Amino acid sequence: MDLVIKNAKLVDKIGEFYIGVNDDKITEISKTPLKADAIIDIESNYLLPGFIDPHVHFRDPGFAEKEDFKSGSEAAAHGGFTSVFDMPNTLPKTNTYKALKEKLKIAESKSVVNFYLQAGHNNLDEMVKMIDLNPISIKIFMDLESDRQLEDIFKSLGRLKDITSYNGLVTAHCEKQSIILKETERLESSNEPIDYSYARPYTSEDESVKQTIELARKNNLRLHICHLSSINALNIARENNISYEFTPHHLLLDNNAFNKYGTIVKTNPPLRPLDKSVRISDIDEKSIIGTDHAPHTLKEKQNGAFKSMSGIPNLETVVSLLLTEVNKNNLDLKLIPKILSKNAAKVFGLENKGEIAVGKDGDFTVLDLKKEGKFDISTFKTKAQYSPFDGWEYKGAPVMTIVGGKVVYNEL
Repeated sequence: MDLVIKNAKLVDKIGEFYIGVNDDKITEISKTPLKADAIIDIESNYLLPGFIDPHVHFRDPGFAEKEDFKSGSEAAAHGGFTSVFDMPNTLPKTNTYKALKEKLKIAESKSVVNFYLQAGHNNLDEMVKMIDLNPISIKIFMDLESDRQLEDIFKSLGRLKDITSYNGLVTAHCEKQSIILKETERLESSNEPIDYSYARPYTSEDESVKQTIELARKNNLRLHICHLSSINALNIARENNISYEFTPHHLLLDNNAFNKYGTIVKTNPPLRPLDKSVRISDIDEKSIIGTDHAPHTLKEKQNGAFKSMSGIPNLETVVSLLLTEVNKNNLDLKLIPKILSKNAAKVFGLENKGEIAVGKDGDFTVLDLKKEGKFDISTFKTKAQYSPFDGWEYKGAPVMTIVGGKVVYNEL
């Protein structure tokens, strides 16, 4: 074998194991020693299936000063992620065959982790061509489209599914445009950062989730909801058996954080009032964590409540934030491989990822549940120079990331 990982604890098993990898695939799981060209001793730490982040913004091409595939993928590896899904709102938008092909070339030349690309919607002929490049799904920003436009978009995606190999998966940013426009007009003269959260109220998310579910069903499409932040919207998604993702900022912060951090915590959808927000206790067996890693320059984050850019970098904080909750007994360790790997692999059809099992890809994340520290943004790999979690204490951290049997980050 090419590689053996020894002295590995597995979340769902008793004892310690040897994991053999050959040609990038897991070939053996044993309690007795295995031989290999290379042996890594992970010293009785936990070995988990490589973490998957289904929601990152690497800003490449077009905004490389904020992040590019090199810095972003290094941040992913540092944070314990072996796979990332990049969003299409770059420059140019990744909604043409040419732009998608160009971004694939960029990612192939720079990324140190596995990557998959979301495609934006376009006219039917252009989307037919894009499907040949196998985008992981089609992304729709519901807040950027009118009701009439959304009807047409979903109808064309239904047609796309009928005439191509498109798997019918739509990934949606759910906020309702008409509500946002009305509330923003009422509040945009305010200089109070917290008012941004009321300009894009939780009701806009609730109504958009309902609308998106209806449109997806009407056109025989599958739906995944991004960065779900409203407890009402969560209940709607669960009642309709729709997959969804949580971000760390929506789980751990509420809109009172605007009073402490100002526009540093500005993001879309915005932080919610505490009684309307999802919390750590809402994580269950079917939940997925998506960081919505969205870096900007520090200057862009400091232009007032409504002109500052929206987005928070999360790739290098989320795992330790969640493991801290595990150590506080607020979250079951057994949920970690599901919410950070297995569930995303299932929803997005990555059949060879998400589990430590013979035949699966040799992607692993090593966790030290006892490692303690304090987040220091100056040590991060991302180009972002801000985070609301900067200075937060944590207990539990990723200490090694292995992609296809090769170590891409090691702090063990």
